[in-house]
Amino acid sequence: MSTQPSGKIALVTGTSSGIGLSTAVLLAQQGVTVVATMRDTAKATQLETKAREAGGSIDVRQLDVQDDASISRCVHEVIQTYGRIDLLVNNAGAGYLGTLEQTSMQDLQRTMDVNFFGVWRVTQTVFPYMRSARSGRIITISSIGGLIGQPFNDAYCAAKFAVEGLMESFAPVAKRLGIDVCLIEPGPVNTNFVSSVISGLPAPGQDLQAIYGPMLESYMGKTQTRFATIGQTPEQVGQVILTAALGETPHFRYTTSETIQSLAAQKYVDPTGDAMLAFFEARLGK
Repeated sequence: MSTQPSGKIALVTGTSSGIGLSTAVLLAQQGVTVVATMRDTAKATQLETKAREAGGSIDVRQLDVQDDASISRCVHEVIQTYGRIDLLVNNAGAGYLGTLEQTSMQDLQRTMDVNFFGVWRVTQTVFPYMRSARSGRIITISSIGGLIGQPFNDAYCAAKFAVEGLMESFAPVAKRLGIDVCLIEPGPVNTNFVSSVISGLPAPGQDLQAIYGPMLESYMGKTQTRFATIGQTPEQVGQVILTAALGETPHFRYTTSETIQSLAAQKYVDPTGDAMLAFFEARLGK
């Protein structure tokens, strides 16, 4: 039997850590009823602890963005319990480091499946309920890597570019039906996301190591320096998501810092693409 809470009902994916966890807690603090989903609910302890400390209440449920049945079941149960979904936050994602030559089809498919097809699946499942209500908001966590391709992020950036294309195409139609669509584009964020990506870097063969090893070392050294100097916290990104989620007239795009906004602007003013190519090539060393 469904209930009809007076406040907003939000479904957030990928909430076991990082941006998703912070977003779920911040929304709950604002009185939003948050259905916080994750692939493995055994990892919910940190989220539940932080929510209690913040004075919020969170409903943890299992949802795997790579599993159609899991998505369908979770969304159906949320509708049965609460009667509607006012806000969807597509946050679940996974990184991958490696050039085109180093990336297997299996790794490419996994990266695309989590970051792009996962967003497609969840949005496609939730949207009919929003359309019927002629109301709702869909927020998807993209990346500066969805606007600007970056070395050794071939598969990840491909997936995020696809997300950007999907949502930019979908947004006008959704708007006509009463639903707002927003993209959040963070730059460096200090979470365990990067360390887990680095630890999963495939071991190249000796010939590829000789070619790519020095470039990767230079690039990662400069990248880690940027994280140390301009990296944001998950809470800072969560505050931007909160603005998009609760504002009366949300923008379509939100870059999460002035530094990232400035970097994106450099691409927009150079239709040749040469400036961005030179910028990132310089980070590969001599």
